Amino acid sequence: MTFVITDACCNDGACAVHCPVQCIRPRRGEAGHATAEQLYIDPATCIECSVCRDVCPVGAVYADVDLPEHLTDYARINAEHFEEWPIVDWSESPDRRRVLPADRPHLRVAVVGSGPAGCYAVQALASVPGVQVTLIERLPTPFGLVRTGVAPDHPQTKRVVDQFHQVLAGESVRCRFNVELGRDVLIEDLLDHHHAVIYAGGAEVDRPLDIPGADLPGSYAARDFVAWYNGHPDFSDRTFDLASSTAVVIGNGNVALDAARVLARAPATLRDTDMADHAIDRLAQSGIRDVHVVARRGPESGAYTLSELLSLSRMDGVDLITQPHEAVLQEQVMTALVGTGVSKSLMRKLQIVAAASGRRAASDRRRIFLRFLLSPVSINGEHCVESVTFSRNALTVVDGRLQMHATGELETFQTGLVLRAIGSRGRSVPGLPLDDASGTIPNRLGRVTDSKSGAPLPGLYCVGWIKRGATGVIGTNRQCADETVDSLLEDFHSGRLAAPRFESSGFDRLIATRQPHVVDYGGWLRIDALERARAKGKRPRSKITDIGEMIRAAGA
Repeated sequence: MTFVITDACCNDGACAVHCPVQCIRPRRGEAGHATAEQLYIDPATCIECSVCRDVCPVGAVYADVDLPEHLTDYARINAEHFEEWPIVDWSESPDRRRVLPADRPHLRVAVVGSGPAGCYAVQALASVPGVQVTLIERLPTPFGLVRTGVAPDHPQTKRVVDQFHQVLAGESVRCRFNVELGRDVLIEDLLDHHHAVIYAGGAEVDRPLDIPGADLPGSYAARDFVAWYNGHPDFSDRTFDLASSTAVVIGNGNVALDAARVLARAPATLRDTDMADHAIDRLAQSGIRDVHVVARRGPESGAYTLSELLSLSRMDGVDLITQPHEAVLQEQVMTALVGTGVSKSLMRKLQIVAAASGRRAASDRRRIFLRFLLSPVSINGEHCVESVTFSRNALTVVDGRLQMHATGELETFQTGLVLRAIGSRGRSVPGLPLDDASGTIPNRLGRVTDSKSGAPLPGLYCVGWIKRGATGVIGTNRQCADETVDSLLEDFHSGRLAAPRFESSGFDRLIATRQPHVVDYGGWLRIDALERARAKGKRPRSKITDIGEMIRAAGA
């Protein structure tokens, strides 16, 4: 028997830290770690101790003899990783104990944003004796995209917040929710009361699709749709036209696949999830039977993870279909691809896509079409979306390298619903610089730097997507947060952080004058309890989607 890491892996590395034989890879600093879709257990080294299963925050680890039928592929997926990346360094993971200087045993840090990146930063800071953390969040509820971005039919992934609950409840952490940076508090205010500020605001703005008709009614950002069905209070009053029999999703990352999966699911299967009640009711009336997920590049460039593609290919009552001329790569293209080094994970993705080519669906089943090599040209309609036109691309090999070019052919899809899933970027925040080209805060190892001089701005740090761009999975934020916290502590040890002008208690008095409805951790627990009670044991929770109702439930 050996243990196996499966599709719910959050990649935060908690299991690797505790593994007594160092057989969980890739570790921080190893090749491929920053881009790994998940972690893997070496079956040749595993000693069957079960520690990884016990500490996994999302329940992604199984004994190979206990793998559910739909996850049996993962025994081979884990083994294949080590065929490609054999372990060469058997030393133990470096000791990450952090301490403050003996002559300055107290440090106050404000963290803005309570998504995974912010919570991992709080976790790292709170583990250091003498550090006090103030966590600022503009919504009355914490956890960011884990609450409002992870698909409702991926409940295991949401379990990552269990570890954050323990951290936020700690004596050294003060939660100040329903407090917005730029409205209720400024960067200057935070620095007046803290040694440093870590901004973890994420990538909140969708990248524009610059084609005619992109703003027609019926064309929406996929992130808005995801936030709507997940009960984000900023989007709960949105309306989406689901009357059409066909939907088109432009993009092929995990957000695109999540949206397609939700649109294609039988409504009855959503009623036992934590999807917002208004979305469950609306999707139950949906007329959509076919969903086209359209990418401008070929299947070799799919931005989705293997686990998301496998999930899509195994949906009950839904057929995954691809077109042979798009899904099966030409021999010369495949040869060039292999020459650049193809990972086992990519080969599996290509096999899944190829296996779906030319498949025909039964008339009583819904369908998801993965389309490739099509660039959007225009979204068409007089008063609302009626169709989308794409220009066909082709892959060729030039000097042994793949190149894409337009063929001049056009293809039009008739649809009343278009979801744009082409990426996101950070937004400008008062008091912090922003690189307009990348949509990130300029930084070095998490230290915020001046846009012009490149010099570090004292006391300012960033973490998460606003730091590195909208890449990686939930657990990627842990290593990102570790890097930023290490930079901050190094600066504190070196005397580069100014002492706060005011006492810690002064911050709460300041906030009280600007925001009378601050929600603390106890208030969040009351919101959480009410949502669970409303579900009556039939589902994880029935989300509150109105901020006023949240504040009343919190007793703020």
